[in-house]
Amino acid sequence: MKIKKVLASPGLTGFYFDDQRAIKEGAASDGFSYSGQPATEGFTFIRQAGEAISIMIVLDDGQVAHGDCTAVQYSGAGGRDPLFLAEDFISVIEEEIGPQLVGRTIDSFKDMAEEFDRLTMNGDRLHTAVRYGITQAILDAVAKDRKKTMTEIVAEEYGLILKAKRVSVFAQTGDDRYSNADKMIMKGADVLPHGLINNVADKLGRNGEKLVRYIEWLKQRVEILKPRPDFKPVFHIDVYGTIGLAFDNNFGKMTDYLQQLETAAAPYDLQIEGPMDSGSREKQIDDMKTLKAEVHCRGLQVKLVADEWCNTLSDIKEFVDHQACDMVQIKTPDLGGLNNTIEAVLYCQENRMGAYQGGTCNETERSAQICVHVALATRPDQMLAKPGMGVDEGLSVVTNEMERTLRLLRIQNPIQ
Repeated sequence: MKIKKVLASPGLTGFYFDDQRAIKEGAASDGFSYSGQPATEGFTFIRQAGEAISIMIVLDDGQVAHGDCTAVQYSGAGGRDPLFLAEDFISVIEEEIGPQLVGRTIDSFKDMAEEFDRLTMNGDRLHTAVRYGITQAILDAVAKDRKKTMTEIVAEEYGLILKAKRVSVFAQTGDDRYSNADKMIMKGADVLPHGLINNVADKLGRNGEKLVRYIEWLKQRVEILKPRPDFKPVFHIDVYGTIGLAFDNNFGKMTDYLQQLETAAAPYDLQIEGPMDSGSREKQIDDMKTLKAEVHCRGLQVKLVADEWCNTLSDIKEFVDHQACDMVQIKTPDLGGLNNTIEAVLYCQENRMGAYQGGTCNETERSAQICVHVALATRPDQMLAKPGMGVDEGLSVVTNEMERTLRLLRIQNPIQ
């Protein structure tokens, strides 16, 4: 089957773009927005509506495959590509990228995804969001051509064994960490609550006491609200480097505190994401590796998850090669082409590293659905419920796509 036409349309994501630099510099909250001037190039406001582009590949039999170009909430920060605005890229997609697709035979997701993920224009690679959306649309097109699920296409082309089992789903609370945690428990999220612990004084506590109390509260809520007797979620808290800030990056003190958190969470397994932010990839790797060694030396079971300075496929491989953590977050839009997300999960597995297929609240229902197929084929330890920060929406999108696909796979394939 051949590609007849490539179209692009603007859309909204499930959340917002936030100017991280302005917020870190003290921008004051103003209702759901922030007051003051943006500090990052491209931003008109410190918080502004998230934008997406749907790329539609029209096939010569009339079928339409599509994927969505999206970027993370904190676009333009930490070495990421600049703010992704639809008006800047629609013409690029239709007038410059489209002609390179039209007339092509849809025969391999892997080959075509790698080609367009590497594509350059005027010496520069395409924006990560564009690479993300194009490869989603290509995967959908190949699936439509072969009349199979996208899960099957990924499994076939990467030599993977299909399993008719769910992948654990991780939901995030945003700042509404109490009501949203209740929602997660009631709906049986496998991993929860993220927590958004991004401030020492307000959320972690000067001595870490506020997070300890929150975990103790969370454990009580699980016991009260659990939807079934055997419900035992993993507690995963993203602390945005605040443990390092609170304890002056003293590894002994940080480990003492992690032991407190583990005790507070017991009998639930605990994962701590981003315990410190060391300012560079090399320093982050060294510090995470040192902290991990201290944690293991004490015999603690808490798992350390890499986030800061671990954005690209190259970054992920560096963290894995140095065994600098117990699990890596694979932030799908930051990796560009979906082929990189697939490679990242498989690289983690080959090297006995936990894989968390993440992403951002600032995606769309379409990018979330397609990520479900990648997860079902590659089997990461957990995947993010997305888009949005309302819990219900992201859990619904991801869970429903997963269950629909599993039902089809069980009927159509002799899988495990």
